[in-house]
Amino acid sequence: MRKRPAGTPLLRQEWSDLLFMHWAVPAELLQPHLPPRLQIDTHDGMAWLAIVPFRMSDVRTRFTPPVPGASEFLELNVRTYVHLDGVPGVWFFSLDATNPLAVWVARTVFNLPYLRATMHMERPTAQLRQFRAKRTHPGVAPAAFRATWNIMAPLPPAEPGSLAFFLTERYCLYTSNKAQTKLYRGRIAHAPWPLFTANVLHYESSLIESQDLPTPAGTPLLHAGGPVSVELWPMQRV
Repeated sequence: MRKRPAGTPLLRQEWSDLLFMHWAVPAELLQPHLPPRLQIDTHDGMAWLAIVPFRMSDVRTRFTPPVPGASEFLELNVRTYVHLDGVPGVWFFSLDATNPLAVWVARTVFNLPYLRATMHMERPTAQLRQFRAKRTHPGVAPAAFRATWNIMAPLPPAEPGSLAFFLTERYCLYTSNKAQTKLYRGRIAHAPWPLFTANVLHYESSLIESQDLPTPAGTPLLHAGGPVSVELWPMQRV
């Protein structure tokens, strides 16, 4: 899946200042929330639920320069890991973003569950990140998120078969129409993630609970990541 797909990518962008917050959960907790054909992907028998805040920048199509005011914004997603016919990928329960145009395009063109939100990220030092978000999308469950974390030591590249590889090295995403009768897969390409250890100093969130999922137990597994330059291909029905 790391191999760059054939054809022409639709979009290019950069992802930076990521925090991967992962909780191990029973697969049977998440499977009922997926379209019928998708299967939860597991590592050592456990599924994983994640919250990922980050900065998206230099967003543009392959043939156009970045659009001022629309090429950089913050994003915050709730996700799990799935597979279809042996192809691993990501399933997003929600994707909150600060850019109304990006939210509209993602919902309309890609069937992705993007939601409007206000967000702020501060970088008091080279290692410290402060992120806060509040969902403002009409007609959906309210949610908020706040976290402060330190980026610590660099990690070696994730090796195939390792938990870090399972959680971060995902090169396609899945989505469906609202009735979950049609399923789509989109490919992405980027260099392997630069990963770092991380330390969360403060965290509070209602994002997972807004998806009618129980609050995961225990301390999350943490990785900081980025930056990576990303190419995205059009969604294909599968």
